[in-house]
Parts: sequence; structure tokens; C-alpha cells
Amino acid sequence: MARLEVIRPGNLTLLHDFGRYGLAHLGLSQGGPLDDFSFCWANQLLRNEMNCPVLEITLGQAEFHVHDHCMMAITGGDLGATLDGEPVKNWSCFPVQKGQTLKFGLPKNGLRAYLAVKHGFEAPEHFGSVSTVTRNKLGGLNQDGQPLQAGDELHFSDFQRLRKPRYLTFRYTPDYNLPLTLRVIESYQHNFFDKAAQALFYSSEFTVSQLCDRMGYRMEGPKIDCEKKGIVSEGIALGSIQVPPDGQPIILLNDRQTLGGYPKFGCIARIDLPRLAQAKPGQKVRFVQGDLAGLQDVWCQWAKFFGF
Repeated sequence: MARLEVIRPGNLTLLHDFGRYGLAHLGLSQGGPLDDFSFCWANQLLRNEMNCPVLEITLGQAEFHVHDHCMMAITGGDLGATLDGEPVKNWSCFPVQKGQTLKFGLPKNGLRAYLAVKHGFEAPEHFGSVSTVTRNKLGGLNQDGQPLQAGDELHFSDFQRLRKPRYLTFRYTPDYNLPLTLRVIESYQHNFFDKAAQALFYSSEFTVSQLCDRMGYRMEGPKIDCEKKGIVSEGIALGSIQVPPDGQPIILLNDRQTLGGYPKFGCIARIDLPRLAQAKPGQKVRFVQGDLAGLQDVWCQWAKFFGF
């Protein structure tokens, strides 16, 4: 069995497939890659099935030793990847020889990189998924929700037929340092916010707070007042814009709690969430009203392209 050894896990390296669905009533978060655009392209470049497990490497500074020949792919944020000291082009798949070392430095563009291997990394499923959700203590290499640690070994299928590198065209590779505009699908609680608060929300520039992780991204900006300071707790959709009493919006992501009692302005369009997942603290963000039908059409085209 071929294997990849973790020499340094970096700040946070997690094993993910597409996540767990249909289990929110048990209090289980969906997990899965925050940037599923990059996740899907990592598998697509290798012609893997879309749900093959990959590594999500946040903030870099990770190092891996490859014990067997394989084909790998790197997508997402540019974390300065090198193979035996030679730069590896981002958004590409490439051959790796037995005994080589793959390293990631600090982020240059974006926040998270995705490392895939031909046929995917192997791990036991936990509630139907290998995805690591640390707050639920679910999934991952040892099914305990822990990030990868130095000395861990990930297995994958032997693949001796190495091919030439392949690269994704620049048309599909985002620049994560550009200003970020997120499209909003307004919720049924939208009218809890008066016209002045709605206008302020759309006309203002917000900043990604230091308080951002896989549960959610807190925004810093003008206070968005709501006539209701709390509601009866209810299920929370991916991308919900929750507004607590301090008026600073929180965009809830994959590892969010399954229930919440703050009013919600709306949801960030599903197609825009991968871009948010690569935003660093200090990134400037603006919000615009989204067209539901148009955004649904774009999402369906995207899902059809990747075959799920």
C-alpha cells in the first residue's frame, strides 16, 4: 500500500471528502471542504471521482514525505509549494517520485490549499464520510476529528503509471487578493431589518475579522441594527448571514452549529462561498443583492460540470 507521511502538519491540515449530509437533526455539522471549487478541481485534474478524499491545508507551513510513486494535484491558495526544493505550479497535477518531499510555505495568495492524490487518500468513514470536524470529534484519519499530526501516514492506491503535469487554464484560476463582493439571497427574516439597516448593509464595506474559522467568518463594519435581538432557535443553512446583538454579521460555514437563535439577513450564494473561504483577516468585503433564479442556474451548471 502506497503512503504519504506527515513530517510537519502545519497550522491546520484536515482530511476531507464532500462531507456529511442529512444528519443535522443529530447535531452533526456537514464538514467538507470550505473551498469546494478548489476541492473539485484537485480531483478533476487527476480524473478522480469527485468525492475522493483530499487534504485541506490552511496557512501552509506543512511538509510531507512521499514513500511511493504517485500523481498529485494542488489547487486553491498559493502556499508556495515545493517538491524537493523546486517550485510546484499551483492548479496543476504532477508526478511525484518515491522518496520526494513536498513542502508548503506561507500563503502568497489565498489561505487554503488542497492536495489530492490519484484515487484519493484512504480512511474509514464515520457517519458516511471521512471529513474531519474537530468540534464534533468526527472523521479524519483516526475517526476522532483530530487534525493530522506529525508521524501520521495516509495510504492511497499504488499508481505506477506517471504522467506529464497538467495545468488548469488561467480562465478558471481566481486571484484571491482582489476585492471580494458576495451575492446575498435574502431570507424570510430580512424584514426584521428596517430600510435604513438594509441600505447600510449593502452600501458599506466590511472587513474580515480575526475571528474567522471553519465555523464562520465574522465581519467588522458599521452596526447593522435589527428590531429582534433573538429568535426561537432554528436550523441554519450553509452561508447564512447571522446578525447578533452587536450588529456585526457572521457568515456561517461548513462546521457551523446546526441550530441558532439570531436573526438572519439572508444567505451568501452557494457559488460565492469558495471565494470567501480563501479570504484572510483584513480582507475587504461588500455585499450585493443576488438574483435567486440566476444564481441557482449558475450553481446547477457548476454542479453538472463536476458531475454531482
